[in-house]
Amino acid sequence: MKVYKFGGASVKDADGVKNVCKIVANTNEALVVVVSAMGKTTNALERVLQAYLDNKQTVLENELNELYSYHKAIVEQLFAPPADMLYELEAIIEGLRFFLNVNNKRDYDFCYDQIVSVGELLSTKIVSSYISSQKVDIEWIDVRTILKTDSTYRDANVNFETSSELFKNTIDFTKHTAYLTQGFIGSNHKGYATTLGREGSDYTAAIIANLLGAESVTIWKDVPGVLNADPRIFKETVHLPSVSYKQAIELAFYGAQIIHPKTIKPLQNKSIPLYVRSFVDTSAEGTKVMANVASNDEVPVYILKQKQTLISVEPKDYSFALEDSWVKVFTIMQRYRLKANLIQSSAISMSISVDGTNQHLPDAIDEFMNDFKVKYNEGLNLLTIQNYNEYIIDSYTADVEVILQQKSRKTARILYR
Repeated sequence: MKVYKFGGASVKDADGVKNVCKIVANTNEALVVVVSAMGKTTNALERVLQAYLDNKQTVLENELNELYSYHKAIVEQLFAPPADMLYELEAIIEGLRFFLNVNNKRDYDFCYDQIVSVGELLSTKIVSSYISSQKVDIEWIDVRTILKTDSTYRDANVNFETSSELFKNTIDFTKHTAYLTQGFIGSNHKGYATTLGREGSDYTAAIIANLLGAESVTIWKDVPGVLNADPRIFKETVHLPSVSYKQAIELAFYGAQIIHPKTIKPLQNKSIPLYVRSFVDTSAEGTKVMANVASNDEVPVYILKQKQTLISVEPKDYSFALEDSWVKVFTIMQRYRLKANLIQSSAISMSISVDGTNQHLPDAIDEFMNDFKVKYNEGLNLLTIQNYNEYIIDSYTADVEVILQQKSRKTARILYR
């Protein structure tokens, strides 16, 4: 069996859903299909969350109505008559409204997972129903009933042992040729929705492949495979026909959006190859990710992370060389779930670049100030260049204010304004 994952761009409209159906229908093997929320639905649900937490009822109602209208328009183009599918959409939206009305737990991360997970439920109901209407044998599954995690909301850890048993008891290819389920989400032992981290549908696909012993995983994107840079930002990008597991992990860590950072490990553990292919041009070669591939050392790779905040801390009593100061810094970062994208230290100070969009960042800075002198710079960009040379470095630093720069044998990292 194979696992296919389709992201939000592939199902952003009715034509996209029809294209996904065509790809699934043309696959003769047993298949598990993982689908993300449609288009920018996750962003829309994040606005719902913020309006809810801010008690902005008018904004909240407008966002919910737009959410429904967007999916309704797609349904009306796919189904004739659309009544049954619209009823299912209304039921999901009403379930969300019910949560918003009765919930009294205002924790941001908990509310995030309960609200944002609705996007995957909406998209998979529509996609699954349409594929079934085209006489394809496919069964919809609520992944929350079989993918079990801990209660680390917004970045949950999967219970592989429990999930494995549930998956094997649920997915039976003697009953159905294909199954379709949600990416990004799971549930804890209390039944509350959890999420696996932003863009976590790739990780879901890898988990399923690992648990069921898949032949391969294919991630369908709107690009012809893994490129050496984001074509929306950089000109003259180069297609990489193959990438090693190691390089894929590095690219994901540095911020490449093509693969979720946690995706590789479940595949590497069972030597399952990953293919990145284009849903726009299904005949294109794509990129194969596996253990041993030809080296890409001659091709520079560029990854840009925007909206970075550089936090510089210095102990008030100049005891930074002591190990407990280091422990204190990383304990605070872990408590507020700040991920270090870049670290540089001296004898008495440490500077750490983190995502400036993290909701917990202001609270973390406040806690740092209890024990440290703190300075921070907002709105920075972090450029990572693999396989760099000095000409490349000079060309990218000539017209910017470089805040911090690091170089290793193969990788240069530049934090700039």
